[in-house]
Amino acid sequence: MGAVPGRRGRSAIQPSPVFLAIAGATVLFGLIAWRYGENPDKPARIALFGFVLSAWVLSLSVHEFGHAYMAYRSGDRSVAAKGYLTLNPLKYSDVLLSFVIPVVFILLGGIGLPGGAVWIERHSIRGRLRHSLISAAGPLSNAIFAVMLAVLYKNFAHQDHGVFWLGIAFLTFLQVTAAILNLLPIPGLDGFGIIEPYLPRRWADQAAAYGGYAFLILIAILWIRPINNAFFDGVYNITDALGVGEFAVALGHSLFTFWNS
Repeated sequence: MGAVPGRRGRSAIQPSPVFLAIAGATVLFGLIAWRYGENPDKPARIALFGFVLSAWVLSLSVHEFGHAYMAYRSGDRSVAAKGYLTLNPLKYSDVLLSFVIPVVFILLGGIGLPGGAVWIERHSIRGRLRHSLISAAGPLSNAIFAVMLAVLYKNFAHQDHGVFWLGIAFLTFLQVTAAILNLLPIPGLDGFGIIEPYLPRRWADQAAAYGGYAFLILIAILWIRPINNAFFDGVYNITDALGVGEFAVALGHSLFTFWNS
């Protein structure tokens, strides 16, 4: 990714110490999980938990950064002043929606729930396509993460480091669920943001007014068994196509929830 010019010739993209600490934690826990090889004892499961959790928060930061970076390139310079280009999760508009709730959902149900988007100065951006691309940038980052992780798993996974690779399998699953949920054309999600510029303004405004309720309804619907089964069947079809089997994902999730042992 090329540097974006900023004030006084500096790049506007300045990864924050907070983001670097999250990246460091991901690497550290990943190395510990790798060291435990194929022995899924309690310390190994705790290491896998730390690896998956920190990697998930890292991917959420990149998701929000994707929105901000595309907005910056499309004409909204305010995202730099707001700190969105630092990848610091504490700078994003709603830490509760963007990080806390998604983390809680992977702890409770193993679902990669999408977070809240950054605040974009839409009036600074011209062209419907640019607005759509800004909304698409977040779930695109999840899709790229999923493909990258799946390629690593498919080509390098080995039982000698089984704990680590099962964590990779579960992370792939989380990225796929996040991409799918984000792309749903529901107010409050990125999928709606992609099509919103092409809707009549009156329709878009009315839908946006109920965005928070629509999001809550989606969460509730996901707990209905037939819909839940259909959703996860679709997710597993995608992970299977990527070369990450359902059994590996389920086992990775089981190891992740070390408190259930």
